[in-house]
Amino acid sequence: MAILLVPGALLGQTNVITTVAGRGVAGVTLRGIRQLLQSQAEIEIVGEAANFAQTIQMTNGLNPQVVILDLHMPDQKTISLQDVKSHLNRRSQVLAISVWNDEESRELAETFGAAVLLDKTDLGNRLITTIMQLSRERCASA
Repeated sequence: MAILLVPGALLGQTNVITTVAGRGVAGVTLRGIRQLLQSQAEIEIVGEAANFAQTIQMTNGLNPQVVILDLHMPDQKTISLQDVKSHLNRRSQVLAISVWNDEESRELAETFGAAVLLDKTDLGNRLITTIMQLSRERCASA
């Protein structure tokens, strides 16, 4: 699943798209991320995508400041990594999340053009500050 944030310049807020893969534990992760983001007045969730194809489509339509991208979504092997990178990276800051913080995950995050990779176990401590920093960087480069 992906969480999309829309341009804060329009709303005075940072807007996010979130992606979290699968069900079960991922559903708990998604609910936790959603609750954390909804508790922040300066952040607006503008979309949630279930796979990479939907994330690209929503990002093109919503132009969010930040996309929270789960690296291990269901259609990972069926979509071009270059397509994901080119569509997401030119419009939004990508914040990758993964349950594994290993070399393979870091390389995959880099392939997607992610500015940051966060371990899902540390989202409570770092997610909001990382989103706000990425939003400021996107606004400064726009």
